[in-house]
Amino acid sequence: MTTELKVDTDPAEVGFDPARLERLDRRLARFVDEGRMPGSLVTVARHGRLAHLSAYGARDVERGLPVEPGTRWRIYSMTKPITSVAAMMLYEEGAFQLSDPIARWLPEFADTRVYVAGSAQKPVTAPQTEPIRVWHLLTHTSGLTYGFHHAHPCDAMYRAAGHEWGTPPGADSAEVCRQWAAVPLVFQPGSEWNYGVSTDVLGRLVEVVSGQPLDEFFEQRIFRPLGMTDTSFGLRPGDDVDTLARLYTAVPGQPGGPPTTYAPLDTMGATAHAKPAFLSGGGGLVSTAGDYLRFVELLRRGGSYDGGRLLGPRTIALMTRNHLPGDADLETFGRPLFAETPLRGVGFGLGFSMVVDPVRYGVLSNVGDYSWGGAASTAFYVDPVEDVTVTFFTQLLPSSTLPIRNYLRQLVNQALVD
Repeated sequence: MTTELKVDTDPAEVGFDPARLERLDRRLARFVDEGRMPGSLVTVARHGRLAHLSAYGARDVERGLPVEPGTRWRIYSMTKPITSVAAMMLYEEGAFQLSDPIARWLPEFADTRVYVAGSAQKPVTAPQTEPIRVWHLLTHTSGLTYGFHHAHPCDAMYRAAGHEWGTPPGADSAEVCRQWAAVPLVFQPGSEWNYGVSTDVLGRLVEVVSGQPLDEFFEQRIFRPLGMTDTSFGLRPGDDVDTLARLYTAVPGQPGGPPTTYAPLDTMGATAHAKPAFLSGGGGLVSTAGDYLRFVELLRRGGSYDGGRLLGPRTIALMTRNHLPGDADLETFGRPLFAETPLRGVGFGLGFSMVVDPVRYGVLSNVGDYSWGGAASTAFYVDPVEDVTVTFFTQLLPSSTLPIRNYLRQLVNQALVD
């Protein structure tokens, strides 16, 4: 049953100027009207009250199906914060230390080599001088990578093994991790930041430590307590496939028109029509705006929800602090690659990016605002200073096509007038 999503307060009662908040809708509608995005849904909440909900455009342009509050979305890397919360729930139970080597539970990573020089066909490697530790997975400092980066010989090795925008057919999480462990790391663990499959490996760690498949852990320990009834790894038997938005990819625009438009990406999109063999803790979930808002509000509330608590507030505070050495930003400590966030003025914690310098970031925002997004341009952020949560949904690959994340902060924050 779809989670109901309704505005439950006047924006002015929680400090928003309603007329100014409409600027956000006009900007997002312009992307749709210009043919650069199929449709979108945005929520803005403050002090736990949903002050603004706007849906515009189509979830399936070709069939004329509109975006609705109950539309399901492939949230891709917005799965990562959920996996990170799952891991930290186990951490709070004393299941491991953040400094523990992951080879204690995933022995295939004990002997993973580290790239030094050479090509994808003939790499020169060295042993690990520092093992991959749990916190390396949470902070993306493990040395693992993504095949779709196309920036390093190790990325090419991932693609050669069948790992680019997906994984080899039929391979489960245990097998996928064995395959990744056989490819050299991009760097020695802890020495740099690189967006990659770290959270997928973390999901496998959750499985081994808990003794449960990841979907069962999520369902029993997170989704059911929070009332997230429409979030799952792919559609479930009996789910209406028409509620799932169609997946699109950006393509170059015509001369004289917008720089990009979009086209259906149905083969890749169809992988979300059923539960996959590999339960990707880094990108496998389908969800709704109502469900994901429940999760984001859990974060804003420091780990509590109506009726219980999943994490302690000090754990959430630790997760949303910058863990990069010397309080560096991602541009300084990371690699110049695709990520779900800008890199200047932005740090990274245990599963989230956060604004560490709004001036360097170049966007109207607050220090400590934390967030993440997904490859199909979905995004969320929590601003603890203003006590605001924002979620955004569309289905447009890649997420770097439009500067939506910047517009969200810019246009939400300019509407705050209290």
